[in-house]
Amino acid sequence: MRELLERFQQRRSRLTVPQFTVLTGLLVIAVGTLLMALPVFSSEQVGLWEAMFTVISAITVTGLSVVDVGQELTFPGQVLLALLILTGGLGLMAITTFLQGFVQRGSRLRRRLDRGRAMDEFGVGGIGDTFHSILITAAWVIGMGTLVLYTIGFRDIPVPRERLWASLFHCISAYNNAGFGLWSDSLMDYRASPVVNLVIMVMIVSGGIGYRVTNDLWQNRFKVRLIRSFSLHTRLVLRWTIGLILIGAAGMLFTEHFTRSSGLTPLPWWEELQVVFFQSVSTRTAGFNTVPLSVEVISEAGLLLMMTLMFIGASPGGTGGGIKTTTFACLVAATRSTLRGEDTVVIRRRAISDKVVLRAVGVTLASLLFVLLMALVLGLDRGVGTDGQPFSFLEKLFTCISAFATVGLDVGVTAELNRWGQLVLMVGMFVGRIGILLLLSAVFGSHTTSRISYQHEELYL
Repeated sequence: MRELLERFQQRRSRLTVPQFTVLTGLLVIAVGTLLMALPVFSSEQVGLWEAMFTVISAITVTGLSVVDVGQELTFPGQVLLALLILTGGLGLMAITTFLQGFVQRGSRLRRRLDRGRAMDEFGVGGIGDTFHSILITAAWVIGMGTLVLYTIGFRDIPVPRERLWASLFHCISAYNNAGFGLWSDSLMDYRASPVVNLVIMVMIVSGGIGYRVTNDLWQNRFKVRLIRSFSLHTRLVLRWTIGLILIGAAGMLFTEHFTRSSGLTPLPWWEELQVVFFQSVSTRTAGFNTVPLSVEVISEAGLLLMMTLMFIGASPGGTGGGIKTTTFACLVAATRSTLRGEDTVVIRRRAISDKVVLRAVGVTLASLLFVLLMALVLGLDRGVGTDGQPFSFLEKLFTCISAFATVGLDVGVTAELNRWGQLVLMVGMFVGRIGILLLLSAVFGSHTTSRISYQHEELYL
């Protein structure tokens, strides 16, 4: 027995950080599935398969669901769901790195540097303090949002206890960009409520920009030259977050006004404006909706715009998914430099290293190929909607991007798929949350940098 324990300790100590992260995620999913399937947490309609899909969607902060959270999960089940959302949203990677500090004590400086870099650069040896700060920030933001929703936003809920839980649950879900709601129609009943819309949007953006940006904003809050005091990362995240929100809102107004059959055109102008801004924020990558999402309500051009926003996603270190805003900004800067004939990628008078540019290209291309592979496999599922009509490729592609980017928006496809199709979505959610490069590193291991230099040769593009 002692010998087996020693072997286990040796194998555990040899695990790389990506492998440790993936195994920890799978372990949390397995335990959560067994708990969620118990009668104390869910109704009889929720079996192991439905429980596993729900847990994976929660731990990856996606929001796609095959169960009605408010009806088929008991109150303890909803609490468990909220805890799983917090676990995945506040950083499954950060948590596993923090735990690994106890597992692999005495690690060398280089390994600790690699670990910090692999886990979104939380810092050498300071993961405990960083994670503590993340928890405090999340508690304050979620607490303030809960207070506003309880006192003003959800006043139509008569029972104070139910109103408090609804406020807390939706703030947890919104801050972690999860998209789970207690009502089957998401937040459509509060489409005209500016308070609910504003609070949820603030929660989504606060969680999506990442701890690094939040910390930078707090530390430089009293500086006279506020913008110049921020790091390049913070300025890029804020600029592209605001820009994508405005582009998304303006784009949806443009696309939907050219479609007479759109479900937004009958709304009053102020309500329509509120809807497009909310959906622009939620599409990256929260998953709430205040209007029905389907090809009958949203035009194909509008769905294509939403897919683009979903694929870009939130920011590094945040609770959202996608390829990240900084990756997209790096690609835009690289394209601009190429068109100008420049050899160096420059952003805001700062040269970006070739390694960062190659990583941005690698993340984008790998993510795009993985989404296309998901759509290809999902195309084998000949599922039909509630109207008896087969799903279009656009609907399937929309669902695949929603799963991989951990968004959670659904056009009515997820619940109607067979288990093969839902398995594709579960794999996509897990890979999208862990990160495709980190997953490949876990599978194939880390490679040492070669010291061999090769002869250069021209390649015509």
